[in-house]
Amino acid sequence: MALGQEFPVSIPHAFGTTVISAKPQRVATVASGNHEVPLALGVVPVGMAAANYGDDDGDGLLPWVAGRLGELGAEPPVLFDEGDGIDFEAVAATRPDVILAAYSGLTQADYDTLSRIAPVVAYPDGAWTTEWRQMIRMNSTGMGMAAEGEALIARMEAAIAEAVARHPELDGKTAMFVTHLDSTNLSVVNFYSAHDTRVKFFQDLGLAMPASVVEATQPGQFFGSVSAERIDVFEDVDILVTYGGADLMAAMRADPLMAHMPAVAHEAVVMLKNDPMGNAANPTPLGLPYVLEDYTALLAEAARKSR
Repeated sequence: MALGQEFPVSIPHAFGTTVISAKPQRVATVASGNHEVPLALGVVPVGMAAANYGDDDGDGLLPWVAGRLGELGAEPPVLFDEGDGIDFEAVAATRPDVILAAYSGLTQADYDTLSRIAPVVAYPDGAWTTEWRQMIRMNSTGMGMAAEGEALIARMEAAIAEAVARHPELDGKTAMFVTHLDSTNLSVVNFYSAHDTRVKFFQDLGLAMPASVVEATQPGQFFGSVSAERIDVFEDVDILVTYGGADLMAAMRADPLMAHMPAVAHEAVVMLKNDPMGNAANPTPLGLPYVLEDYTALLAEAARKSR
């Protein structure tokens, strides 16, 4: 991938190579997180996806995005409703010069349709598996701001290093991220795989990848499933992160299978909610600094409870 400021620039990705002939003046983004790259670099997109998770006040903006728009003295751009998929007509109406989607779940058909509107920066490998550094590099390159993107990465890495230094108990512990569990039916453990960005972020925080999660990960998939009857495969998991509350924790402790998982037995569990914290466990340029200290503190508390 070209990282310079000169154009044309070519960006390879899962669907081929996108060539951007000149520095874009009108930047649109689709899917979650991508809009935070231009915003972090001082560019307000002409359109971006509305937040559909963790949006406390229902305005389509996560608090760190609203805050950044305020810092830039900008009104919210056009917000694309992606509840039923990408709104291609709404994207086209913003007349973008480039469409950023380095972190997304685009299909070939989505990519082809968007490409008729403007050049598209798609993900490098699998859907929803683009690590945050890759997302910043690809999107900033597509904007003609590769150097600024590298500087942003360096700032984020420095902030992460400072947070990790304050919580040495995380070092070497293993962590697993389980998707939403149903407290009335714990027969299947659905989890984010070793390819998922939430799981990759654990390693930034000094946590190790459980061998069991790696072995249960299918190529190119950001999620996996294991029958609770095989819960013993996750005996190498020190910390479990999932979405829920006290009711779910009680159900897990009472379940004859889940209770055998060491992280559950020791209550070394981080319960996230449908709020900004739950959203920012998936690191993004603006979301990460907003919740970094609180998130690492929760993980550290669980680490202290682990075996």
